[in-house]
Amino acid sequence: PVYLLMLPGLVLIVMFSFYPLVMSWYYAFFDWSGIDQEMYFIGWQNFTELAADEYFWAAFGRTLWFAGVATPIELLLSLVLAIVLNDRALRLAPLYRTLFFIPVVTTTAIVSIVMSMVFSSFNGPANQALMALGLIERPIGFLTDTKTVMWTAIGLFVWKWLGQPMIYWLAALQTIPTELYEAAQVDGAGWWWRAVSITAPMLAPFAVVITLIVLVGNMQVFAFMQALTHGGPYFSTEVMELYIYRMAFGAQGQVSTQRLGYASAAGVLFGVLLIVLAVAQILAVRTFRQGSSPGGVVR
Repeated sequence: PVYLLMLPGLVLIVMFSFYPLVMSWYYAFFDWSGIDQEMYFIGWQNFTELAADEYFWAAFGRTLWFAGVATPIELLLSLVLAIVLNDRALRLAPLYRTLFFIPVVTTTAIVSIVMSMVFSSFNGPANQALMALGLIERPIGFLTDTKTVMWTAIGLFVWKWLGQPMIYWLAALQTIPTELYEAAQVDGAGWWWRAVSITAPMLAPFAVVITLIVLVGNMQVFAFMQALTHGGPYFSTEVMELYIYRMAFGAQGQVSTQRLGYASAAGVLFGVLLIVLAVAQILAVRTFRQGSSPGGVVR
């Protein structure tokens, strides 16, 4: 009976996860538009072409840059929030936690579309407020200027997902026995000393896992960026997932650029990167545990 209950979920996982994964590796070795019936085996040619494609490497670099900037900001702000909201003296802490977590459960496409209107350079509330306060003389192209669009996207992305690592940090903080803080306070240790000598060492194992979870998540921003900027202006926000989407289903004017085999090869390379990060997470956690366990024994 248990396996029968699991069967619908397993079927869906196979259909929408394992099958597309396997077929993407298969299509990566073919020249195929995704529409025509003809498929031509070309071996590693797609991967060779990708190695010389400047748009691929530009999108790859933007993905790394986006994740590299957003991740430390998100981790630091969420940790500060978690420490503040973990204080039992704060009576409204549950309410604040809920307020910070609401953007996380809000649909990504809805958040992106609403924020694209809020930060619009044409009658956007953000620009109107700044001009009303006399801080700017003309509207800022938050999402239309290549110099500001990525920073705006990072800020909005961090705001939307800030509540998720906050919950992780809160769970980690609540594993620290309060007796340790009470004993340190009796010994005359101040807030900073307690944070350095108790909080930081106790959070270190969780920090490794949380950092890599957030980093991998910040490299998968297709829905957010597609609804917010569509990769523009001038490809300045085209991250890897948008590049793969454009190669698989896009068009430039009247000319179709659909190359499902080529897009599959790009997806394979991007997937390999995420696998490397996942392996790094496992190795980092194992190394930390070996270093922190007595006698180097993993417990």
